[in-house]
Amino acid sequence: MNSKTPFLDTARRVIRTEAEALGVLADGLDDRFRTAIDVLLNASGRVIVTGIGKSGHIARKIAATLASTGTPAQFVHPAEASHGDLGMVTRADVVLAISNSGEAPELANMISFSRRFDIPLIGITKAPKSALGVACDVVLQLPDLGEACGTGVVPTTSTTLTLAMGDALAVALMEHREFTAEHFREFHPGGKLGAQLARVSDLMHIGAAMPLVTEDTTMADALLEISEKGFGVVGITNEADRLVGIITDGDLRRHMSNGLLDLKAKEVMTISPRTIGPDVLAQEAVSIMNGRAGERSVTCLFVAEDNNGSTPKGLIHIHDCLRVGLG
Repeated sequence: MNSKTPFLDTARRVIRTEAEALGVLADGLDDRFRTAIDVLLNASGRVIVTGIGKSGHIARKIAATLASTGTPAQFVHPAEASHGDLGMVTRADVVLAISNSGEAPELANMISFSRRFDIPLIGITKAPKSALGVACDVVLQLPDLGEACGTGVVPTTSTTLTLAMGDALAVALMEHREFTAEHFREFHPGGKLGAQLARVSDLMHIGAAMPLVTEDTTMADALLEISEKGFGVVGITNEADRLVGIITDGDLRRHMSNGLLDLKAKEVMTISPRTIGPDVLAQEAVSIMNGRAGERSVTCLFVAEDNNGSTPKGLIHIHDCLRVGLG
């Protein structure tokens, strides 16, 4: 027998146990969940998420998920709350307290404070008749199915269920508020998520950084513009400042034997260059520059409102996209 087989068996048992528990949780949701959503939507302040131990770790994640999906939220450690952090909680807030047993003594002061000042209290617990459950305005009950560890002492299934309940709350609130990818991008400007949701306008070069010359510019001056701006291309505009062409290294090579420096930009340019809109996702720009659908790949795109000779708004280079993790 493969010596690793028992480990795989254990892993599969844990995952299947937790997956089955999640099914029980989903099937058991009732009007209390809807009531909890109403309470959260009616709050003019923040959601104060609290818990101790493993429940505290889950509470931090739930608070972060709520905050990043349009519901202002903050984790408050219950022990710190007893030493001054209760001042963070206002009557405009809602307290979301997490305790699997419902009897965590560290939550006592938070519970008492919420009751004294009529601050709505939502509890996530498996024990609705516990100290937490009895005190709450709304109890989101977790099914009592034991832990996946097999001994019943290691928080496994219970923490998975709590996390799922928090995600369910966050996504339900998000969908009700019609929270879009654009909103999500505003809260996630950094990292891979920020890059995937970045728009062309976030990365493009604008103003004097754009390599532009007019149709009647000599190629000697056009080459200077290409060299100074460093993008390897130059855009050509007409008297109305509309983009009518582009000169790339390919255009230069094709005219090398034709007295290149004696020509005007309009005699060398490729007309009707590909452009992209400023509000398009930068990932789409990468796809175009990489040469999708059999098109020739390019290193940069001018940014314009449409492809009908609009005034150029900027220029986006493949290096700008690679720098933020796209490509």
